[in-house]
Amino acid sequence: MQDNIQDIDIEALKSDKDFLANLVLLEEEMNEQKSIEKGYQLLDALLVVSEDEDKINDVFTFILKEAFDRLAEYLSQQRGFDLEKKEELFTARAIYEHAIERYSENDQKGAKELFQVLHYMVDDEGLKNSMMVHAVCVMQGKSFDTFISDIVDADKYDVEDDLAYFLQYFKIDPKEFLTENNQLVEKAKDELKVLEED
Repeated sequence: MQDNIQDIDIEALKSDKDFLANLVLLEEEMNEQKSIEKGYQLLDALLVVSEDEDKINDVFTFILKEAFDRLAEYLSQQRGFDLEKKEELFTARAIYEHAIERYSENDQKGAKELFQVLHYMVDDEGLKNSMMVHAVCVMQGKSFDTFISDIVDADKYDVEDDLAYFLQYFKIDPKEFLTENNQLVEKAKDELKVLEED
């Protein structure tokens, strides 16, 4: 038996009535429940079987809109993300992936602000530090490519980890890095104080 996961017959799936019916159902549930988690499930499936870029973009747009609506709502309530809850984990993931996209497109201001907000809103200490490492690298003017090649340790990756979508393994020691760049960390935290004002 060969690599069974890799050997899924994509062409067969494209015409599998049950599979296609499940995609329709998933989309209905995504819209009814305004579920980002279901949005990601649908997106993952569409990326495998669909060439319909408009459809893929629609789902991606749904995910981002929901994530930013929720972000605004949580900020107004001065509450963070509870990453134990799947839906909130996927919300944080959507915002993080958008921040990475902004960084890769050289929108340093947009990327920095999103990394700062994630630092402020996640309840996991390791992830909090990781988001601050991201923000400080942007503040230092590091390009996205430099960040990926010099800072991120791409060889370390835990597929079992719920937080695997976030870059958290680095070639530097995060705590030492943040201590060495304390002035930038304090500046980033000062900029977040506006979120705590009523």
